[in-house]
Amino acid sequence: MAYAIQWVRSLLFVIAVYLCIAIVGLVFFPWALVSPKGARAGCMSVCHFVRWAAPWMIGLKTEIRGTPPTTECLVASKHQSFLDVFLVFSALPAGKFIMKRILMYAPVVGQYGLRIGCIPVDRGKRGAAIKQMVEAVHKGTATPGQLIIYPQGTRIAPGVKAPYKVGTAVLYEQLGQPCVPVAANVGLFWPKRGIYRKPGTAVVEFLEPIQPGLPRDQFLKLLETRIETASARLNQEAGFHAPD
Repeated sequence: MAYAIQWVRSLLFVIAVYLCIAIVGLVFFPWALVSPKGARAGCMSVCHFVRWAAPWMIGLKTEIRGTPPTTECLVASKHQSFLDVFLVFSALPAGKFIMKRILMYAPVVGQYGLRIGCIPVDRGKRGAAIKQMVEAVHKGTATPGQLIIYPQGTRIAPGVKAPYKVGTAVLYEQLGQPCVPVAANVGLFWPKRGIYRKPGTAVVEFLEPIQPGLPRDQFLKLLETRIETASARLNQEAGFHAPD
């Protein structure tokens, strides 16, 4: 019975989130058309709604730890579900994502993403897309801010091992900016797929920045070690232990 009740609460929450996205998208659309500030304000409004509604609708609290960056940098985040998208973005003053090109055509999400400076890339063509993006940054045509990338390329469930892709190291190497790793345990409560959301405390944690200048392989190994170690600690804190 408790599971059924939580499932219904989760369904109502999911509906509320999508309604919020639709309503906010329409309300902020005129402002977003004339100014990226309008698009960012709309995105922030959705993030704040999710963090406000989750505790009382589904019993899921959210917490942001560490020190989010405020200057230009690369943010390499653990990606487990859409919840970490909301949390990481809400913590940054000028966050922008490397996003799948197909999202450009998604109602509301795609247009707002482009307006805040997100960089669309083709899945499977990430190397060429990163090269184009780096060139845009060096020419000053890209929107300044905190560039968010998922070093594993997609949502990975807690406890599941997946390689860290070289694209993040290429960006780190060519941009010459600090890289801020981000750990998370949000997938324990808000899974990659499905309706059910578990109560608890979902956490994303901004870790110690990796300063520019490391060789590519050394950087990627350090990045993976920091993110995976911190994420495992957050998982254990929430009562999860990865299978051996």
